[in-house]
Amino acid sequence: MAWISEPEAWIALITLTALEIILGIDNIIFISILSSKLPLHEQSRGRHVGLLMAMGTRILLLISLAWVIQLTQPLFSLFGKHFAGRDLILIGGGLFLLAKSTFEIHEKLEGEEGHAVVKAPASFAGVIIQIGLLDIVFSLDSVITAVGMVDHVVIMIAAVIIAVGVMMIAVDAISNFVEQHPTIKVLALSFLLLIGVSLLAEGFSFHIPKGYIYFAMAFSVFVEYLNIRLRTVAPEPIKLRSGYTETGSPAASEPVL
Repeated sequence: MAWISEPEAWIALITLTALEIILGIDNIIFISILSSKLPLHEQSRGRHVGLLMAMGTRILLLISLAWVIQLTQPLFSLFGKHFAGRDLILIGGGLFLLAKSTFEIHEKLEGEEGHAVVKAPASFAGVIIQIGLLDIVFSLDSVITAVGMVDHVVIMIAAVIIAVGVMMIAVDAISNFVEQHPTIKVLALSFLLLIGVSLLAEGFSFHIPKGYIYFAMAFSVFVEYLNIRLRTVAPEPIKLRSGYTETGSPAASEPVL
């Protein structure tokens, strides 16, 4: 525990905690979307269990660093491209996110109303298993980032625990906000599509800087925030003025400037 007296270690802890929170955004979105399929009284429990599983997955991966490092070793080559265990996990996770997000968007926009009443609702165990599988995919980047930044495993684990604690405080508020605004929910599903493409690209060794992805997500959320504010101030949809009008309409009789 000698690192406690080292200022550099505390700076690394704060920096890594902030990065863990940022890298956990996609995890929160996915957990929020999946937990919304549960009955109302189980949704909050599902979200918190999902985040605890995410924390457990990250800690287990950090403890087994030797195995994580082996995941970066090439397993086979195809068309001149070397594939490691990490690549296969990222490709599988990316494909799952693309399929899951597309299905969820279709269900929300064109699915039958009240289908959960006709069919059996999603089981708690089924949702938790899906969250657990995707937690492994999301945790890989988080753990590899931590290994590249910090030398002490204890600091990495502390950063993960603090980050998950912050996310557990915020996850209910974020999930409720997403549920109350349909356009935000579709936007969140679109983010999962974007993250799925990013995971696929990473699996094929095409690196997309995370900053670009998070900036695109933040900008989209900001634009939608402006839309929500406009709808609050002016409930009626805002209509743009056209330069052309039909003959006989009131605007047609106005002089042309």
